[in-house]
Amino acid sequence: MQFIDRTTIMVKAGDGGHGKSAFRREKFVPKGGPSGGDGGRGADVIFVVDPNLNTLLDFRYHRKFKGENGENGDIKNQYGANAPHCIVKVPPGTIVKDADTGEVIADLTEIGQQAVVAKGGRGGRGNAKFASSRNRTPSFAELGEPGESKTLLLELKLLADVGLVGYPSVGKSSLITCVSAARPEIAEYHFTTITPVLGVVRVDDEKSFVMADIPGLIEGAADGAGLGHDFLRHVERTKVILHIVDASGIEGRDPVEDYHRINQELKKYSERIARRPQILVANKMDLPGAEENLERLKKLAEEEHIPIFAVSAAAHTGLKELLQKTVELLDNYVEEPEQTEEEKVYDADKMEDPDKITITRNDRGDFIVHGKALEKLVAMTNFGNDEALRRFQYIWRMKGLDARLKKRGIQEGNTVRIGEMEFEFRE
Repeated sequence: MQFIDRTTIMVKAGDGGHGKSAFRREKFVPKGGPSGGDGGRGADVIFVVDPNLNTLLDFRYHRKFKGENGENGDIKNQYGANAPHCIVKVPPGTIVKDADTGEVIADLTEIGQQAVVAKGGRGGRGNAKFASSRNRTPSFAELGEPGESKTLLLELKLLADVGLVGYPSVGKSSLITCVSAARPEIAEYHFTTITPVLGVVRVDDEKSFVMADIPGLIEGAADGAGLGHDFLRHVERTKVILHIVDASGIEGRDPVEDYHRINQELKKYSERIARRPQILVANKMDLPGAEENLERLKKLAEEEHIPIFAVSAAAHTGLKELLQKTVELLDNYVEEPEQTEEEKVYDADKMEDPDKITITRNDRGDFIVHGKALEKLVAMTNFGNDEALRRFQYIWRMKGLDARLKKRGIQEGNTVRIGEMEFEFRE
């Protein structure tokens, strides 16, 4: 199966339903008041962790997800129905980021965990909601609020307990084949494994763990060379690292140097990952030259204060003891607290005010008015209704926009843009 661990998608939450403008029309009720109901809320786009998924492959062919709109309000104060949420299933280990800002929206690791990645728009209010002592028969209703639209970057980090690291062709694929039911492709050439392989290792009736055979690491990976960050991203989730070296040095590589180089890349990428418990695994002990290098590797393990096991994946020797030690380290593993950024203190005076309005100009000379509350008002105003238009003009005057635009040098006939709407400025 093809492994996809990063992709970009677009999500669009549902728009709110429009409010209804209506009046009571009943026998013996000659002056029935406004009775238009509110629109329903648009669908949220919600990501849910599904244990049956282990790849982002489905998102390669389905990149757009759109929630349904809420139903419109109706006569007799009938509210429109809320739209059912748009549920999108993702594999455990999925990180959701805003593609435009890089902000992490959700880190989905637990089975059944949910995250709202785009909120549906609220329904527009019917004309019954605008009745007051000054205006007992409002004829206008709000349009539904537009749902959020985002471009998201999805990244998958494997949720494995144990990660196998080592240079290409040191025998990682052979090892995971011996101890689990995983069957990666194995051949006598470098980079046979180019996608991560997961295998469940059962030590006894009660003990088991997930092992990941991760693509080979090379020098410069921390800077993105080779499989680079694609490799290192998957090491982040593991609790114990099995560091595999070719004890025979049959390909002319020095296993001691290989150990130092790979740990250097891990440390360069993340000090936290480099501090994970490691087991040095001297593989290919059945080949000539392995015994000579084993003494050097034992000395290395003593200096590094890590356990070492001499094994042969091909001959199935030394594996039982290695797995027992791995289980022991997993049982004693204590998660290191993440180094969080400095605690953020939010100043109420500096937080974004939804009523704040800024005015800029584009290349065409148009005046662009930005303001969260104002843009929402424009989106929900039915400009085809005279009374709704008058209400908008009243709010416009209350916010002093004419004076602010004149201060910026606006002239008769200039274009003003608010959200998706364009207006021609008139005195």
